[in-house]
Amino acid sequence: MPVPKHIFEQLKQLIPPLNGKLHKGQSGRVGVLGGALDYTGAPFFAAMTALRVGADLSHVICSPTAAGAIKSYSPDLIVHPILREDSSTDSVKSTLSSLLSRLHVLVVGPGLGREDYMQKYARMAIQIAKDKGMFLVLDADSLLLVGQDHSLIKGYRRAVLTPNVVEFKRLSEQVDIDPNAPSKERAALVSRALGGVTIVQKGAEDIICTNTGAAGDEEAKLSKVDPSENTEEQVVVDVEGGLKRCGGQGDVLSGSIGTMLAWGKCYEDGAFGNKSIPSSRIPLLAATGGSILTRTASKRAFAKQGRSVVTEDMIPEIGSAFSAIFGQSAQRGDFEEIEGKL
Repeated sequence: MPVPKHIFEQLKQLIPPLNGKLHKGQSGRVGVLGGALDYTGAPFFAAMTALRVGADLSHVICSPTAAGAIKSYSPDLIVHPILREDSSTDSVKSTLSSLLSRLHVLVVGPGLGREDYMQKYARMAIQIAKDKGMFLVLDADSLLLVGQDHSLIKGYRRAVLTPNVVEFKRLSEQVDIDPNAPSKERAALVSRALGGVTIVQKGAEDIICTNTGAAGDEEAKLSKVDPSENTEEQVVVDVEGGLKRCGGQGDVLSGSIGTMLAWGKCYEDGAFGNKSIPSSRIPLLAATGGSILTRTASKRAFAKQGRSVVTEDMIPEIGSAFSAIFGQSAQRGDFEEIEGKL
Protein backbone atom coordinates (compact mmCIF):
# COMPACT_ATOMS: atom_id res chain seq x y z
CA MET A 1 0.00 0.00 0.00
CA PRO A 2 1.29 3.52 -0.73
CA VAL A 3 2.71 5.77 1.95
CA PRO A 4 -0.08 8.10 3.17
CA LYS A 5 -0.19 11.32 1.15
CA HIS A 6 0.03 13.64 4.17
CA ILE A 7 3.30 12.03 5.27
CA PHE A 8 4.77 12.31 1.80
CA GLU A 9 3.76 15.97 1.56
CA GLN A 10 5.22 16.79 4.97
CA LEU A 11 8.42 15.00 4.03
CA LYS A 12 8.76 17.20 0.95
CA GLN A 13 8.66 20.27 3.17
CA LEU A 14 11.85 19.09 4.88
CA ILE A 15 13.82 19.14 1.61
CA PRO A 16 16.08 22.23 1.67
CA PRO A 17 15.66 24.63 -1.26
CA LEU A 18 18.62 25.14 -3.57
CA ASN A 19 17.87 28.78 -4.28
CA GLY A 20 21.16 30.40 -3.34
CA LYS A 21 19.86 31.66 0.00
CA LEU A 22 21.31 28.94 2.25
CA HIS A 23 24.97 28.97 3.24
CA LYS A 24 27.22 25.93 3.55
CA GLY A 25 25.93 23.64 6.26
CA GLN A 26 22.27 24.69 6.15
CA SER A 27 21.41 21.63 4.09
CA GLY A 28 22.71 19.39 6.85
CA ARG A 29 25.89 18.49 8.71
CA VAL A 30 25.94 14.76 9.40
CA GLY A 31 28.21 12.79 11.72
CA VAL A 32 28.78 9.03 11.56
CA LEU A 33 30.41 7.40 14.57
CA GLY A 34 31.89 4.01 13.79
CA GLY A 35 34.84 2.44 12.08
CA ALA A 36 37.17 0.17 14.03
CA LEU A 37 40.00 -2.14 12.98
CA ASP A 38 37.88 -4.61 11.00
CA TYR A 39 35.13 -2.32 9.71
CA THR A 40 35.82 0.57 7.35
CA GLY A 41 33.20 0.06 4.63
CA ALA A 42 30.13 0.57 6.83
CA PRO A 43 30.92 4.12 8.04
CA PHE A 44 31.96 5.04 4.50
CA PHE A 45 28.65 3.83 3.04
CA ALA A 46 26.63 5.75 5.66
CA ALA A 47 28.65 8.95 5.35
CA MET A 48 28.87 8.93 1.56
CA THR A 49 25.16 8.22 1.31
CA ALA A 50 24.53 11.32 3.39
CA LEU A 51 26.39 13.43 0.84
CA ARG A 52 24.66 11.80 -2.11
CA VAL A 53 21.23 12.35 -0.57
CA GLY A 54 22.11 16.02 -0.23
CA ALA A 55 23.85 16.83 3.04
CA ASP A 56 26.41 19.62 2.78
CA LEU A 57 29.02 18.06 5.07
CA SER A 58 29.61 14.51 6.24
CA HIS A 59 31.97 13.60 9.07
CA VAL A 60 33.24 10.18 10.12
CA ILE A 61 34.32 9.80 13.76
CA CYS A 62 36.40 6.67 14.03
CA SER A 63 39.37 4.80 15.40
CA PRO A 64 42.84 5.64 14.01
CA THR A 65 43.02 2.02 12.81
CA ALA A 66 40.17 2.72 10.37
CA ALA A 67 40.88 6.33 9.42
CA GLY A 68 43.47 5.74 6.70
CA ALA A 69 41.24 3.38 4.75
CA ILE A 70 38.16 5.60 5.06
CA LYS A 71 40.10 8.69 3.97
CA SER A 72 41.33 6.81 0.90
CA TYR A 73 37.79 5.96 -0.20
CA SER A 74 36.76 9.58 -0.79
CA PRO A 75 38.23 13.06 -0.30
CA ASP A 76 34.70 14.40 0.24
CA LEU A 77 34.47 12.92 3.73
CA ILE A 78 35.85 14.66 6.80
CA VAL A 79 37.50 11.98 8.93
CA HIS A 80 38.24 12.39 12.64
CA PRO A 81 40.43 9.54 14.03
CA ILE A 82 39.81 10.51 17.65
CA LEU A 83 38.52 7.23 19.11
CA ARG A 84 41.87 6.01 20.39
CA GLU A 85 41.99 3.00 22.64
CA ASP A 86 44.78 4.55 24.72
CA SER A 87 43.24 8.04 25.09
CA SER A 88 41.82 9.29 28.36
CA THR A 89 38.05 9.44 28.65
CA ASP A 90 38.12 13.16 29.48
CA SER A 91 40.21 13.97 26.42
CA VAL A 92 37.93 12.13 24.02
CA LYS A 93 34.82 13.55 25.68
CA SER A 94 36.05 17.11 25.26
CA THR A 95 36.90 16.58 21.61
CA LEU A 96 33.61 14.80 20.91
CA SER A 97 31.58 17.53 22.58
CA SER A 98 33.27 20.21 20.50
CA LEU A 99 32.75 18.27 17.28
CA LEU A 100 29.12 17.35 17.91
CA SER A 101 28.25 20.96 18.63
CA ARG A 102 28.84 21.62 14.92
CA LEU A 103 26.59 18.82 13.65
CA HIS A 104 22.83 18.42 13.19
CA VAL A 105 22.58 14.64 13.54
CA LEU A 106 24.71 11.74 14.72
CA VAL A 107 24.52 8.26 13.21
CA VAL A 108 25.98 5.74 15.66
CA GLY A 109 26.83 2.16 14.81
CA PRO A 110 28.09 1.59 11.24
CA GLY A 111 31.33 -0.34 11.65
CA LEU A 112 31.36 0.32 15.39
CA GLY A 113 32.39 -3.20 16.35
CA ARG A 114 32.21 -4.68 19.82
CA GLU A 115 35.55 -3.70 21.31
CA ASP A 116 35.05 -2.33 24.80
CA TYR A 117 36.64 1.03 24.03
CA MET A 118 34.49 1.62 20.92
CA GLN A 119 31.32 0.70 22.79
CA LYS A 120 32.36 3.06 25.60
CA TYR A 121 32.88 5.95 23.20
CA ALA A 122 29.57 5.24 21.47
CA ARG A 123 27.76 5.42 24.80
CA MET A 124 29.55 8.68 25.57
CA ALA A 125 28.65 10.17 22.18
CA ILE A 126 24.97 9.24 22.54
CA GLN A 127 24.80 10.98 25.91
CA ILE A 128 26.53 14.10 24.57
CA ALA A 129 24.20 14.18 21.57
CA LYS A 130 21.16 13.91 23.83
CA ASP A 131 22.42 16.73 26.02
CA LYS A 132 22.75 18.90 22.90
CA GLY A 133 19.28 17.98 21.61
CA MET A 134 20.60 16.35 18.45
CA PHE A 135 18.72 13.88 16.32
CA LEU A 136 20.16 10.37 16.51
CA VAL A 137 20.20 7.24 14.36
CA LEU A 138 21.24 4.04 16.14
CA ASP A 139 22.15 1.03 14.03
CA ALA A 140 24.21 -2.16 14.09
CA ASP A 141 26.38 -2.66 17.18
CA SER A 142 25.12 0.49 18.89
CA LEU A 143 21.86 -1.42 19.41
CA LEU A 144 23.75 -3.70 21.81
CA LEU A 145 24.14 -0.71 24.11
CA VAL A 146 20.40 -0.03 24.05
CA GLY A 147 19.64 -3.66 24.84
CA GLN A 148 22.05 -3.66 27.76
CA ASP A 149 20.87 -0.33 29.18
CA HIS A 150 17.43 0.90 28.08
CA SER A 151 17.89 4.16 29.98
CA LEU A 152 20.56 5.22 27.49
CA ILE A 153 17.87 6.07 24.96
CA LYS A 154 14.53 5.53 26.70
CA GLY A 155 12.22 8.51 26.34
CA TYR A 156 14.48 10.37 23.91
CA ARG A 157 12.05 10.91 21.04
CA ARG A 158 14.62 12.46 18.72
CA ALA A 159 16.15 9.02 18.13
CA VAL A 160 15.54 6.50 15.34
CA LEU A 161 16.54 2.83 15.80
CA THR A 162 17.04 0.68 12.70
CA PRO A 163 17.28 -2.99 13.73
CA ASN A 164 17.41 -5.79 11.17
CA VAL A 165 15.50 -9.03 11.68
CA VAL A 166 17.98 -10.56 14.13
CA GLU A 167 18.57 -7.30 16.00
CA PHE A 168 14.84 -6.62 16.28
CA LYS A 169 14.18 -10.06 17.72
CA ARG A 170 16.93 -9.57 20.30
CA LEU A 171 15.78 -6.08 21.19
CA SER A 172 12.16 -7.26 21.55
CA GLU A 173 13.27 -9.91 24.02
CA GLN A 174 15.40 -7.43 25.95
CA VAL A 175 12.44 -5.08 26.47
CA ASP A 176 10.14 -8.01 27.37
CA ILE A 177 7.79 -7.94 24.40
CA ASP A 178 5.40 -10.90 24.32
CA PRO A 179 6.76 -13.24 21.62
CA ASN A 180 3.18 -14.14 20.72
CA ALA A 181 2.26 -10.54 19.90
CA PRO A 182 1.15 -10.05 16.26
CA SER A 183 4.18 -9.40 14.08
CA LYS A 184 2.87 -6.09 12.73
CA GLU A 185 2.30 -4.76 16.24
CA ARG A 186 5.74 -5.50 17.66
CA ALA A 187 7.46 -2.34 16.39
CA ALA A 188 4.84 -0.27 18.20
CA LEU A 189 5.34 -2.28 21.37
CA VAL A 190 9.13 -1.84 21.24
CA SER A 191 8.72 1.89 20.61
CA ARG A 192 6.41 2.24 23.61
CA ALA A 193 8.71 0.15 25.81
CA LEU A 194 11.59 2.51 24.94
CA GLY A 195 9.59 5.62 25.67
CA GLY A 196 8.53 6.61 22.17
CA VAL A 197 11.71 6.39 20.10
CA THR A 198 11.02 5.74 16.42
CA ILE A 199 11.59 2.14 15.35
CA VAL A 200 12.39 1.01 11.81
CA GLN A 201 11.77 -2.73 11.74
CA LYS A 202 13.62 -3.75 8.58
CA GLY A 203 12.41 -6.68 6.54
CA ALA A 204 10.53 -7.63 3.37
CA GLU A 205 8.64 -4.46 4.15
CA ASP A 206 9.85 -1.79 6.56
CA ILE A 207 7.56 -1.11 9.50
CA ILE A 208 8.17 2.35 10.92
CA CYS A 209 6.50 3.22 14.18
CA THR A 210 6.37 5.86 16.87
CA ASN A 211 4.33 4.96 19.93
CA THR A 212 4.51 7.41 22.81
CA GLY A 213 2.85 8.08 26.10
CA ALA A 214 2.81 11.40 27.90
CA ALA A 215 6.37 12.60 28.49
CA GLY A 216 7.84 13.54 31.84
CA ASP A 217 9.13 17.09 32.17
CA GLU A 218 12.76 16.12 31.63
CA GLU A 219 11.96 13.86 28.67
CA ALA A 220 9.79 16.57 27.09
CA LYS A 221 12.57 19.13 27.44
CA LEU A 222 15.21 16.84 25.92
CA SER A 223 12.96 15.65 23.11
CA LYS A 224 11.43 19.09 22.42
CA VAL A 225 7.86 17.82 22.64
CA ASP A 226 4.76 18.88 24.50
CA PRO A 227 4.57 16.91 27.80
CA SER A 228 0.96 15.94 27.07
CA GLU A 229 1.68 14.69 23.56
CA ASN A 230 0.61 11.09 23.02
CA THR A 231 1.06 9.61 19.56
CA GLU A 232 0.70 6.23 17.97
CA GLU A 233 1.55 6.17 14.27
CA GLN A 234 2.79 3.44 11.98
CA VAL A 235 3.88 3.53 8.35
CA VAL A 236 4.53 0.43 6.26
CA VAL A 237 6.95 0.94 3.38
CA ASP A 238 6.55 -1.85 0.85
CA VAL A 239 8.31 -0.10 -2.02
CA GLU A 240 10.05 -2.76 -4.10
CA GLY A 241 13.78 -3.08 -3.49
CA GLY A 242 16.51 -5.16 -5.09
CA LEU A 243 16.28 -8.93 -4.89
CA LYS A 244 19.76 -9.44 -3.44
CA ARG A 245 20.40 -8.52 0.19
CA CYS A 246 24.12 -7.84 0.51
CA GLY A 247 25.90 -6.45 3.54
CA GLY A 248 26.03 -2.68 3.76
CA GLN A 249 22.55 -1.75 2.60
CA GLY A 250 21.58 -0.99 6.18
CA ASP A 251 24.37 1.60 6.26
CA VAL A 252 22.87 3.28 3.21
CA LEU A 253 19.56 3.40 5.09
CA SER A 254 21.23 4.92 8.16
CA GLY A 255 22.90 7.59 6.05
CA SER A 256 19.66 8.39 4.24
CA ILE A 257 17.68 8.74 7.46
CA GLY A 258 20.51 10.73 9.00
CA THR A 259 20.46 13.28 6.20
CA MET A 260 16.71 13.73 6.40
CA LEU A 261 16.96 14.20 10.16
CA ALA A 262 19.66 16.81 9.57
CA TRP A 263 17.31 18.57 7.17
CA GLY A 264 14.66 18.37 9.86
CA LYS A 265 17.01 20.08 12.32
CA CYS A 266 17.74 22.86 9.81
CA TYR A 267 13.98 23.22 9.26
CA GLU A 268 13.39 23.25 13.01
CA ASP A 269 16.06 25.96 13.43
CA GLY A 270 14.39 28.16 10.81
CA ALA A 271 16.98 27.89 8.03
CA PHE A 272 14.07 27.33 5.61
CA GLY A 273 10.37 26.45 5.68
CA ASN A 274 7.55 27.75 7.85
CA LYS A 275 7.90 25.57 10.99
CA SER A 276 4.41 24.14 10.52
CA ILE A 277 5.69 20.59 11.07
CA PRO A 278 6.17 19.84 14.79
CA SER A 279 9.57 18.55 15.87
CA SER A 280 7.99 15.35 17.17
CA ARG A 281 7.06 14.28 13.61
CA ILE A 282 10.51 14.70 12.11
CA PRO A 283 11.92 11.25 13.13
CA LEU A 284 8.98 9.35 11.61
CA LEU A 285 9.11 11.42 8.43
CA ALA A 286 12.87 11.04 8.05
CA ALA A 287 12.71 7.29 8.66
CA THR A 288 9.97 6.90 6.06
CA GLY A 289 11.84 8.96 3.49
CA GLY A 290 15.09 7.12 4.11
CA SER A 291 13.38 3.76 3.74
CA ILE A 292 11.71 4.66 0.43
CA LEU A 293 14.92 6.11 -0.97
CA THR A 294 17.11 3.16 0.05
CA ARG A 295 14.74 0.58 -1.36
CA THR A 296 14.42 2.49 -4.64
CA ALA A 297 18.20 2.85 -5.01
CA SER A 298 18.58 -0.86 -4.26
CA LYS A 299 16.08 -1.76 -6.98
CA ARG A 300 17.85 0.42 -9.53
CA ALA A 301 21.26 -1.00 -8.70
CA PHE A 302 19.94 -4.57 -8.90
CA ALA A 303 18.34 -3.85 -12.29
CA LYS A 304 21.79 -3.03 -13.65
CA GLN A 305 23.96 -5.56 -11.82
CA GLY A 306 21.67 -8.45 -10.95
CA ARG A 307 23.25 -11.15 -8.83
CA SER A 308 26.63 -9.38 -8.84
CA VAL A 309 25.28 -6.23 -7.16
CA VAL A 310 27.19 -4.90 -4.15
CA THR A 311 26.32 -2.03 -1.84
CA GLU A 312 28.80 0.26 -3.58
CA ASP A 313 26.59 0.02 -6.68
CA MET A 314 23.74 1.68 -4.78
CA ILE A 315 25.55 4.94 -4.11
CA PRO A 316 25.46 6.23 -7.72
CA GLU A 317 21.74 5.41 -7.91
CA ILE A 318 20.73 7.66 -5.01
CA GLY A 319 20.35 10.82 -7.11
CA SER A 320 18.11 9.24 -9.74
CA ALA A 321 16.15 7.42 -7.04
CA PHE A 322 15.57 10.73 -5.26
CA SER A 323 14.29 12.27 -8.52
CA ALA A 324 11.99 9.32 -9.13
CA ILE A 325 10.47 9.62 -5.66
CA PHE A 326 10.25 13.36 -5.13
CA GLY A 327 10.43 14.67 -8.70
CA GLN A 328 13.05 16.47 -10.74
CA SER A 329 12.04 19.75 -9.12
CA ALA A 330 13.06 18.46 -5.70
CA GLN A 331 16.37 17.10 -6.99
CA ARG A 332 17.20 20.38 -8.74
CA GLY A 333 16.06 22.39 -5.74
CA ASP A 334 13.25 24.29 -7.40
CA PHE A 335 11.56 24.95 -4.09
CA GLU A 336 8.81 27.17 -5.40
CA GLU A 337 7.78 24.45 -7.84
CA ILE A 338 7.74 21.92 -4.99
CA GLU A 339 5.56 24.18 -2.86
CA GLY A 340 3.13 24.60 -5.75
CA LYS A 341 2.56 20.85 -5.82
CA LEU A 342 1.78 20.47 -2.12
